[in-house]
Amino acid sequence: MRIDIITLFPEMCEAVLSESIIGRARKSGAVEIVCHQLRDFAFDKHRRVDDAPYGGGMGMLMMAEPIALCFENICETLGKRPHFVYMSPKGRTLTQEIVKEVSANYENICILCGHYEGVDQRLLDMYIDEEISIGDYVLTGGELPAVVFADALCRMLPGVLSSDECFELESHYSSLLEYPQYTRPEVWREERVPDVLLSGHHANIEKWRREQAIKETYKRRPDMLKTAVLEKKEQEFLKTLAEDSGEEA
Repeated sequence: MRIDIITLFPEMCEAVLSESIIGRARKSGAVEIVCHQLRDFAFDKHRRVDDAPYGGGMGMLMMAEPIALCFENICETLGKRPHFVYMSPKGRTLTQEIVKEVSANYENICILCGHYEGVDQRLLDMYIDEEISIGDYVLTGGELPAVVFADALCRMLPGVLSSDECFELESHYSSLLEYPQYTRPEVWREERVPDVLLSGHHANIEKWRREQAIKETYKRRPDMLKTAVLEKKEQEFLKTLAEDSGEEA
């Protein structure tokens, strides 16, 4: 996969996406990420990419033409049109399902980082395929959301993590939150690691982890259980949890 990011602050994106797991994945060729300085596509000596909004109002608005020129340059470089995403508080809220959907369906993705009061609507209407939000709040720019989205996408790609299990067993992937985990020492401040994890009995450990994942999800995010795929015994376990709390599963 190749991810292109259109931004006013490419160094900000690079600082995060060049480190740790994603940085190693880029070096190994498992993923390609290219950050583009939008001001390189401005058309005046001051390299301006914003202007006052028609109708008045506070702040400035990102102009359509520099963004269009940058995106068209990316299309020319790739020889095809990438899926174009605008990080926006008005977009659909990012979930693991969206990450799986996008990573499975698109080989090339371009992410636009907004700034100021937003982007000329004509650019959004003519070029953007979808808008995505990372939550119901507003940030000073689209760089942090773009980095979050890019990181989530990269983790799903072959060769980025050591195995698929690294993300398949994590929270949200299968509509369940992750089970509790423990490491050494066996006893820490008088609290012991659950005995089942020390038993060496893999089937019992797997059963305990699965039940703990269901329990965590039931306590914290019961809405997610509507789409979770549970076996009959797991459904019975969930029913027991509900009965113990005086609710219905």
